[in-house]
Amino acid sequence: MGHQGSRGERQISSVFVGIVAIMAVTGWAVWTGYAASAGLAVFLFVTSAWIVSLCLHEYAHARTALHGGDLTVGAKGYLTLNPLKYTHALLSIVLPVVFVILGGIGLPGGAVFIERNRIQGRWKHSLISAAGPLTNAAFAVVCTAPFWLDALDGVPLAFRFALAFLALLQVTAAILNFLPVPGLDGYGVIEPWLSYRVRREVEPLAQFGLIAVFALLWVPAVNTFFFDVVYGLLDSLGVTGTEASCGRELYTFWRDASGFCPTPQD
Repeated sequence: MGHQGSRGERQISSVFVGIVAIMAVTGWAVWTGYAASAGLAVFLFVTSAWIVSLCLHEYAHARTALHGGDLTVGAKGYLTLNPLKYTHALLSIVLPVVFVILGGIGLPGGAVFIERNRIQGRWKHSLISAAGPLTNAAFAVVCTAPFWLDALDGVPLAFRFALAFLALLQVTAAILNFLPVPGLDGYGVIEPWLSYRVRREVEPLAQFGLIAVFALLWVPAVNTFFFDVVYGLLDSLGVTGTEASCGRELYTFWRDASGFCPTPQD
């Protein structure tokens, strides 16, 4: 029974399979131009792919915690890739999607509850926190592979723009999550190395960290600096700022087009 239970705890959920199926079908629609609205197809493709990356981000935390000594993550459903099993479905899925729609920013919310007292060793604690944003970084590398491999021949323009925007979301998620701000993974990386007194003083701030970062990004000077860094990283991966911006324009299809981007049929 125990063995069957452990298998069930690690079985990929039908919810996650469904989201991947939506990603595949809408990705096909973007590629073939089958959809009546290229913008709607891009919106559904990028949003479903973004949710898939959120699930993988949280799975990476949980899987690393499992190997670090917290055997409770399986019973909590964190190893099934089911986003509905996360501690806060609102923080984990709804808010990150809203952030994308409002500002083109990829920012995973806090989701899986790790029983840290079961894990021994500061390096293990740091690695558990780093695993999530490292997953976003890996996702960005995969999304940009056609660009840095110079393998874009035959890739439809709409799909190319969608990949570029999805890569932008992954890069922003990785950068923001690595910030040493309480409540974000970057702080989780350094927290085990701080004194007990500092950790206790900072702990109450964790619930405001995500909100503070998002608020700061609305400050024009901060926003400009941040996106300069993001576009610089994308450029090193072969993606131009124009491609990422056009992907975002397609994604927000309900807004008036700027006319700056070529239409997907071009």
